[in-house]
Amino acid sequence: MTFPAQLRTWGFSLLPLLILLQASLIRADTIRLEQVIDSVMGKYPPYLIALIERDIAAGRVRQASGAFDLNFRATGSFNPTGYYENNVGDFVLDQPLPFWGGNVFAGYKISSGSLADYDKNRTQIDGEVRAGIRLNLLRDGSIDGRRATLWKARLDQEIADPFIQRQQLDIVRAATRAYFNWVSMGLRLGVTEQLERIAEDRDSAIAELAKKGQVAPIVKIDNERLVVSRSLAVVQARRRFEAASIELSLFYRDEKDDPAVITRYNLPGSFPQLVQPNEKKVGPDIQNAFSLRPELRRIRLVAEKFGIDERLAKNNLLPNLDLTATVSENLGGGPYKDRERTESAIGLEFRVPLQRNEAKGRLEVITAELQRLDADAKFARERIVAEVRDAWSAIKAANEQIGMTKRNVELAVLLEDAERKRFEQGAADLFALQIREQATFDARLLEVDARAEFFRSQAEYEAATAMKLRVLSQPPVSATHPPAASR
Repeated sequence: MTFPAQLRTWGFSLLPLLILLQASLIRADTIRLEQVIDSVMGKYPPYLIALIERDIAAGRVRQASGAFDLNFRATGSFNPTGYYENNVGDFVLDQPLPFWGGNVFAGYKISSGSLADYDKNRTQIDGEVRAGIRLNLLRDGSIDGRRATLWKARLDQEIADPFIQRQQLDIVRAATRAYFNWVSMGLRLGVTEQLERIAEDRDSAIAELAKKGQVAPIVKIDNERLVVSRSLAVVQARRRFEAASIELSLFYRDEKDDPAVITRYNLPGSFPQLVQPNEKKVGPDIQNAFSLRPELRRIRLVAEKFGIDERLAKNNLLPNLDLTATVSENLGGGPYKDRERTESAIGLEFRVPLQRNEAKGRLEVITAELQRLDADAKFARERIVAEVRDAWSAIKAANEQIGMTKRNVELAVLLEDAERKRFEQGAADLFALQIREQATFDARLLEVDARAEFFRSQAEYEAATAMKLRVLSQPPVSATHPPAASR
């Protein structure tokens, strides 16, 4: 039996889905991956939360620098009754120094009334001005608790960047995967709808032929069943696409920084153009990853912090040898003749801890911590190599699958066309044609999945190599960070 030309309206192979989408969505405002990434970097809440780490670290630096704030002290004593009736006022400015663990000070003191000859608060009528300096020559000389806390706070400020960059890599990777999952689900939905449309178009033609008695009624029932089955597949594909759109909306945000409403009209016409992978770049990319990956930089900075702790612990093993020098000048005349000359004094103070268990125990802890960091760094390098190689393997496999799935589609289309001609000529039944249509449908889905997997694997590779890591702008530094061995 030869079917009339009316049946030929549904007798065509699937057009490439990419061309179909490009033609149907030409009016749409398509969303590109670059727009999603830009939205993530400027509006994605988890990334903005990560950026707050820099503000927290900057606040801790300022907090630690408070140990070097200029201090003002005022004291007064009043003795209105008794053998010695007097009043004394003393005002002092004290500035801690960022070197030798010392401080400089200057003050003004004034007394009135009668004071004993041995009382150091005696001043001439116009008071006394004095200045001095105190330096630690051994312990607390090259480092002390104040400077160690400040230096470590500045290192914490630097450590905030690797933390943010790690978040950046993970978030961009997740956004990229969500984007290509969305594109993939959109293309799969289009393929599924096209398969449904074929059965629907054929159903009206078969119904007309059944009325004329040219085909058996069972053929119409079978095609109706096929329409329902394919409609069900469309509903399922639409749900997966909507879920992918909702997931992508978390990364792609509107002008109000809210998740954007994403529809099919935002789909691009196709996947981006494939860039053939080059295996020669894997080795250099691994070496670059050693310097770009934030994990290794974080380990180096943490090791520097322990280096500061180690210096501080060794410092605490030393004895104290403190030097103090002061000079004072009384202003105005009497009443004390022994206060008429400029006075100066130099003093030394020596103290030594006898057991020093705290410093020794701290050194043992630091040595163990540094050993752990060395092991951590070694494994981090191994993990980087494994991640890069695994991502490369996935890219290469996906690229090979793209070529094979493309050929698979071509062969499936040829077989479907041949089966359709046989069906039109009455040499085959509807069931055989359905099988060929399903095979073409499955082949097209495999091709879509292979292309999506290629770009998802590429996102993994870019995250593993940190090749597209955006450099963070450096915050201003309030004071020079001293090298590990400086004073």
